[in-house]
Amino acid sequence: MINFPILSSIILLPSIGAFFIFFVKANKSKYQSNKYVALFISLANFLLSLYLWYIFDKTSTDFQFVENREWIPGLINYKVGVDGISILFIILTTFITPLCVISVNSTIENRLKDFLIAILLMETLMIGVFCSLDLIIFYLFFEGGLIPMFLIIGIWGGQRRVYSAFKFFLYTLLGSVLMLIAIISIYWMTGTTDVEKLYEIGLETKYQNLLWLAFFSSFAVKTPMWPVHTWLPDAHVEAPTAGSVLLAAILLKMAGYGFIRFSLGLFPSASDYFIPLIFLLSLIAIIYTSLVALMQEDMKKLIAYSSVAHMGFVTLGIFTMTQQGISGSIFQMISHGLVSAALFFSVGVIYERMHTRLINHYGGIVSVMPKYSIVLMIFVLGAIGLPGTSGFIGEFLILLSAFQKSFLVAAIASFGVILAAAYMLWLYKRVIFGKLINENLKNILDLKKSEIIILWSLAIPIIFFGFYPDPLISTTEVSINNLLKIYNSNLEVNLTNSSYE
Repeated sequence: MINFPILSSIILLPSIGAFFIFFVKANKSKYQSNKYVALFISLANFLLSLYLWYIFDKTSTDFQFVENREWIPGLINYKVGVDGISILFIILTTFITPLCVISVNSTIENRLKDFLIAILLMETLMIGVFCSLDLIIFYLFFEGGLIPMFLIIGIWGGQRRVYSAFKFFLYTLLGSVLMLIAIISIYWMTGTTDVEKLYEIGLETKYQNLLWLAFFSSFAVKTPMWPVHTWLPDAHVEAPTAGSVLLAAILLKMAGYGFIRFSLGLFPSASDYFIPLIFLLSLIAIIYTSLVALMQEDMKKLIAYSSVAHMGFVTLGIFTMTQQGISGSIFQMISHGLVSAALFFSVGVIYERMHTRLINHYGGIVSVMPKYSIVLMIFVLGAIGLPGTSGFIGEFLILLSAFQKSFLVAAIASFGVILAAAYMLWLYKRVIFGKLINENLKNILDLKKSEIIILWSLAIPIIFFGFYPDPLISTTEVSINNLLKIYNSNLEVNLTNSSYE
């Protein structure tokens, strides 16, 4: 296994599956086999990623399983590798994808073959983001994911799918143009786009603020941070269930990962300078979007706004520049990936039966869907960060580190936890409890076998990591400490150079 390119295999395996499905004739007799191929490929990739985690050395500070091949001579190298931070996002991606494939049985009726191809291509591009150790390769994977998601929303979405797809595409693409300019500028200044080399040589302090803002323009849109978050509710509402799941569980995490890997690692002086800005935008996201969520009548919009609030906690934790804060942010991203996926799958279950997402069309379904009511309660409690669920661990670590930085910041952020409990419990009360007034709900069926598999596959890790977070925290600990060491070392050098100037 020493020379086996395991990372490239994990990256390319979904694309190989998509390539195979592409050449299968699209007729009804082949639909079932296409699903089985996509499911087999995605499950195989998940098992391969688990094996990657198993052989990963948690005590090493180096990037592992590094593959470095010249792609464009003298300009771009295909360089991939993982550390304790990136490996968890790879596993999250390979875990969520087969669940999305299973869900197409009941949610996608037209052009299923094309949909499966888009899902598998998305998996390749998302995994590539978390493996990239070259800025240009990262950019290609980062922006490449726009295309299949644009198609997923635009072809298989709701009534306003074209508007939402173009809004998603334009927001995220325009946000990344400045990042591309910054990457080119970094190459001109240093002669390399290799992330490890850039960590070693550092960047001149006088350029860091502009470069940081250029990267921030892309990451802020994708996170999404206030006030560039408005594309997200529209995209979620119109996207099919699997599209919403991939968007919330994985795509939003790419920006959080980018903040950790590039903003902190490459631009330490700028990151330190812009901490007040990040704290301000994060607090606005936590409080404002939580209040907006309280006013929503559409279940998907409510969950979409809650995602903005939860990602506000993530950016807050990252820029505390502490081991606890960054560890909490990574844990929060993994937990939110599980919880948000579960919530969107849950909405898809009842939408498939009733063809409406409006909260006031429901009520009292606990009497007809008891199995559904139980798992939804687990997801709601995970979303509000109840102790015993994975949502608690991340938020606790983030707030603990925030208190060390600023009591006022932590106090305001803590109020967001209360608001989260308000809108999520309000949602659960109106949908599950009360009188069964709507006559159409009386004959609604409880969870099917495929839905039970999907929802409990998410409920189990939400509970497990809530009681036993060590597998995730121990995986990231050494890598976070090493990143902070690089950050503090480069920051000290930059401050010293600035004082001489």
